[in-house]
Amino acid sequence: MNNTITDTHFNFPGQKSVYKGKVREVYALENDILVMVATDRLSAFDVVMPKGIPYKGQILNQIATKMMAATADIVPNWLTATPDPNVAVGHACEPFKVEMVIRGYMSGHAAREYKAGKRMLCGIAMPEGMQENDQFPEPIITPATKAEHGDHDEDISREDILIRKIVSKEEYAVLEKYTRALFQRGTEIAAARGLILVDTKYEFGKTKGGEIVLIDEIHTPDSSRYFYADGYQERQDRGEPQKQLSKEFVRQWLIQNDFQGLEGQNVPEMSDAYIETVSERYIELYENITGETFIKADISNIQERIEKNVLGYLG
Repeated sequence: MNNTITDTHFNFPGQKSVYKGKVREVYALENDILVMVATDRLSAFDVVMPKGIPYKGQILNQIATKMMAATADIVPNWLTATPDPNVAVGHACEPFKVEMVIRGYMSGHAAREYKAGKRMLCGIAMPEGMQENDQFPEPIITPATKAEHGDHDEDISREDILIRKIVSKEEYAVLEKYTRALFQRGTEIAAARGLILVDTKYEFGKTKGGEIVLIDEIHTPDSSRYFYADGYQERQDRGEPQKQLSKEFVRQWLIQNDFQGLEGQNVPEMSDAYIETVSERYIELYENITGETFIKADISNIQERIEKNVLGYLG
């Protein structure tokens, strides 16, 4: 259970800086090269849990890179190589300071807002008479941006993004177009695997040459929510929860244990047995999304393995 990677301290040739996100650590090298390491950290409600989840970083990285390859014909992306199961290498970009969230169904955050009586989300009207996990008449884009103080994401409307000049009107039109195209392709990929892509988020950046490209992760359990298609309508008709593949099960466990990332709340203790079940759920999701058997990488010394593979690639 201790063979996880939750922090890295690499020093690659030509290294200029390191950025540590909630889950990924990004090493900026000379010649506008980025080395992105997916750790085994688990984040929920914008809080990083104290313990890592075995194989989670490998799973996220491999799903994201496979999905980048499967969508490169419709949207350009930052990726150039995957020298290690936990590592993606690509072009440095200037990120847009907005996450493009798109929802095909009223679930998760949207459902929580709806239950609270709200019928507008990020300036988009949600129809009356919906129940949790119902499909929207058409997918809605509900962007999020980082709060000025702290790491929590904040809902924001298209109008506010433009008024605050977070993104220009012309560039935002491209982000919306790419978001809808990616969601359509993701929906088709999921359907072929017997899954429903419920909602997801995309992040974009601009290359030194001015091209808008997809960055970060795509269609992973951390950025997306999936339902099993089989039995979906029957469960809706009976008012039952949907069988889903996402980290929503972790959020629900935390909520049941009185934690939603609010001030004064403490992260509940995750036993080794519970962590193992989380790891198994991530593996299940990998195999369902990709249609491939998950092959566990050697985790006897993850740091050493990553360093060797990245140096071999850069060499």
